[in-house]
Amino acid sequence: MKTFMANYKKIKKKWYLIDAKGKVLGRVATQAARILRGKHKAIFTPHVDCGDGVIIINAKDIMVTGKKMLEKMYKSYSGYPGGLKQIALRDMLKKKPEFVLKHAIKGMLPKGSLGADIFRNLKVYADGEHPHKAQSPKVLEVE
Repeated sequence: MKTFMANYKKIKKKWYLIDAKGKVLGRVATQAARILRGKHKAIFTPHVDCGDGVIIINAKDIMVTGKKMLEKMYKSYSGYPGGLKQIALRDMLKKKPEFVLKHAIKGMLPKGSLGADIFRNLKVYADGEHPHKAQSPKVLEVE
């Protein structure tokens, strides 16, 4: 027997729609990362982008458990002395709700060019509308 290795010609991509309203951030992120990576498929090959596309709507209504809303901080550093900026999750959800989900999912994907290619198949929107009707996404339920 020979081991099957997927390549770009053999992969058929589908699109999935996740409604994040009232869902826990980590649960949505892990499910989306799994679909993006392609681990739900029998033809999964680690060095090939064999995953599907994911559309996430209602990112502004995501939930977290515990005290993360106040204590979780997003940090950015300009490189200059005193250039550290910190913003709490609560404030980031008001300012850029898409960033919160993208940041969580990007950390779960491989680093390097393969991870960058996979990340391009993720679309996150703050409200309930998305412009991807032509892809006819299947609704995916997350617990």
